[in-house]
Formats: sequence, structure tokens, C-alpha cells
Amino acid sequence: MSYITIPSATFKPDIRTPGKTIIQKGFPIRLLRIMTLILLDGIAINLAWNLALMYGNSSYFNWADNIALQLLIVIVSISIHAINKLYMPGKKRRNYIAVIQAISLSELFLLLVIFLGNSDTNLSRLTFILSWLFSIIFICSTRLIFDIATNLLRRKKMLLHSAFLIAEPEEKDKYIRIIEQDNCYTVEGISEPNCLDFNNREATLDYLRKQGIEEVFISWNSIKNRLYICWSFHTSGIILRILPNQIESYHPKSKIGMIGEFPCMTIPGQIIAGIDFWVKRYFDLVCSMILLILLSPLYLGIAILIKLDSPGAVFFKQKRVGLHGKEFSIWKFRTMITNAEKLQASLEAQNQIKDGILFKIKDDPRITRIGKFLRCYSLDELPQIFNILLGQMSLVGPRPLPLRDVKKFKTKHFIRQEVLPGITGLWQVSGRSNIDSFEDGVELDISYIENWSFWLDLKILLSTIKVVLLKKGAY
Repeated sequence: MSYITIPSATFKPDIRTPGKTIIQKGFPIRLLRIMTLILLDGIAINLAWNLALMYGNSSYFNWADNIALQLLIVIVSISIHAINKLYMPGKKRRNYIAVIQAISLSELFLLLVIFLGNSDTNLSRLTFILSWLFSIIFICSTRLIFDIATNLLRRKKMLLHSAFLIAEPEEKDKYIRIIEQDNCYTVEGISEPNCLDFNNREATLDYLRKQGIEEVFISWNSIKNRLYICWSFHTSGIILRILPNQIESYHPKSKIGMIGEFPCMTIPGQIIAGIDFWVKRYFDLVCSMILLILLSPLYLGIAILIKLDSPGAVFFKQKRVGLHGKEFSIWKFRTMITNAEKLQASLEAQNQIKDGILFKIKDDPRITRIGKFLRCYSLDELPQIFNILLGQMSLVGPRPLPLRDVKKFKTKHFIRQEVLPGITGLWQVSGRSNIDSFEDGVELDISYIENWSFWLDLKILLSTIKVVLLKKGAY
């Protein structure tokens, strides 16, 4: 199988969104498999109870008139199967010990519901025992038949998942043999690791989507230390499976499974790709508009205090580096004297950040009296709500840094520029100005990117309110 060369493409707006809403590749087939298993389980459970009532000394019980009871039994049994992940792909659905445990648990639950919740329902103990035995026999049998039928179809090259391998040329044969052990994939193409490089990754994802690829296998050596790749696949609707040489570290959203007899790290693709990011974006816009309306009297009051305190403009505009390294103007309430930026060079020797990338002084002589108060409660950041409305920032994200700081970045630091910068972030709620090393702050930013979810954003926003009110680490 020959290697595929993929051309370059344009960048998407944020590492956490595919640019448009798409459905996970292969999801309809996976959904069909799950619905088929649920249907088979429902039929098996209903049949088991019919036979149990027939032979369990409950012939006086009118099963046909108890539609609600039939539905309850089926729903409870299927729900317990789902909770135990017995409809998941791979070996989980073929774990017959777990199936028997789930059936036993559902029978015990139904026993409690029927006998404690409805004293008018008369079912013998023998009926429950027979329903338990018949349920085990029928559900395990239908699953076995389902698996046999699936394997027969796959041997005829049907129901196979389209896969793509990214690995070094000398590794491809080894990984293809591993993938083929599961007998459920057809490898549609192979490419070298450079297709994941910064300038190539969007073109790679475009190519994979156009080819209808459902899952991508990447060798560990091809993806190590490339966090943006994990996010790109997570939001593309394509399942990412990492084939490591050894399990030495993992992405927080990954799951460890088996491909043949080998461990495989999987980054699941979103079912509706990008939906959580768009929820974040609309949340930003709605909250920003509400905050502008509610805080307009505060804006006016701060503006008056700044003008009374020192000469100069109310707002301070500064060039910052945002998404994909693009410069934009950030807005703040002015907290320093008018020539503060020119004076910074003379104060560099007093910088309290150890590695010198950021510039922080605890008692900065350039800060005005009202400026110190505004910084203490982070009120100087409020005008950045306009940056959010312009799509340049988010409520939560890594803080955008000045050009001076970004020029001192190492290669590993630029991952910060792959997500929308924010007014607050994990760095800010974990110490604010008390963090005296840029590396420590970057670790927090990377942790945020790795673990990002809309709920993490909400948690950070709530923590920000607490930190600001308590004035922790502010100067």
C-alpha cells in the first residue's frame, strides 16, 4: 500500500471546533448496531418472562393486560445493560459474565419494585427464577448469534470500519498486522507523520473526511507531544486510536482498549463534532451582552474615577498575541501612568518572574492609585468584553500575552495560541500573580487545553469570582 501525500489547507478558527457541525464518521452504523442489540435484548426479555409465567405457577396472572409491567421489565433490564456498557463496541458487549451480572441485578431490582411497590401483583418465586434463567439463556444466545453473524459478514468484507494509518515507513507493516487482528477494519490509506505538522494538519483532516474515514490509527512516535492533534481529531468526528510502543503517558480524554492482543489508546470523536465549543461561544456572546447592560453604570463610575485620579485616557489599548499568533488590540481600563510602556525597559532588572518571559513587579511604580484598586479586583479587565463580542477572546482561556513576552516563547509554548485567549483561565484561578515562573503558568494552560470542557469553563468562572473577591495573588 503506497503512502499518500496531502496538500496544505487553511486553518480553522479554534483548535476545539471543526469550523462546521458534522456527525461522527461511522456513527449511523454504530447506532444501528446498538439499536439492534437493544431490540434483540427486548425480545429476549419479553420471551423469557412469557415462558416463566407459563411454567412458573402464575397462569392466573394476566400478562397481556399488564403492558406497564412489561415495559418496566424491559426498560429496567436494558437500562442496567446500558449502565454497564454492554452495548459498547468490541469485547465489552461480548463479556457474558457481565451480561449475567446485569441480568441478575435487573431481576433483583424488579423483585423489589413489584413486591414492595405493588402488593396486588402476584408472581411466584419460581416465576422469577425461571425468568432469570430464561433471560440469561436468550440474551446470551442472541448476542452470540449476533456476533457470529457480524463476523461472517466481516469475512466477506462487509460492516468493516474504514481506517487510516499514520506511521513511519518502517513501522507500517507492524501496525497493519496489529490492526488486522481485530477483523473489523479496512485500511484505506497510509501517510507519514509529517501530515500532522502544523501546516498540514487541516488538509489531512479535510482529506480524511472527504474519504469517509471513520478511524485513524497513529503510532505513538508520530503524535507524542502534539496536543493539538488530539483536539483536532476529537472535534473532527473521526475516532483517533494511538498505537504506542509503551504506555508511558496519555491524553486525558483517551481510553485504553485492546486491538488484537495489543493495548491501544483511543481519543473518541465527538458524535456531533464541535457542539460543545459552539455552546461555549454562544454562552460567551450571551453573557457578554448581559454583562455590558448590567455593568454599564460601573463602567461609567470607573471612567470618572480614572479621569479624576490622573491625566490620560480612560482606556488602555495594547497589542496582544491571540489565536494562531495573530495580533489584536486588547482593551483595559487604564491603571498606569500614560508613559508606562516606555518606562518598562528601565524596570526590567526588577522583574520578579524567574525566567524573564513575563514582566511582573509587585509594587510597580507606574500604577496609579485607582489603578491599584482596579487591579486588585480585576476590574481593569472589564472592557475586554468588547474583545469577546468581536470574536477575539472568550470568557475563559489562556491569557493573551504582549508581543514582548511571546518573542521569548519556546516551541512548546505556542500550543497556548491554538485556542481563543480568555479574560480568565486556570492560571488566574490557581494563583494569579503569585505564580513566579512562566513554565508553571504554561503547565496550567496546557492542563486547561487537555481537559477542556464547557463544565470546566463554568468551574473556572465560579472560581474566578471567589479569587477576585478574596483578592488572592493580585497586584
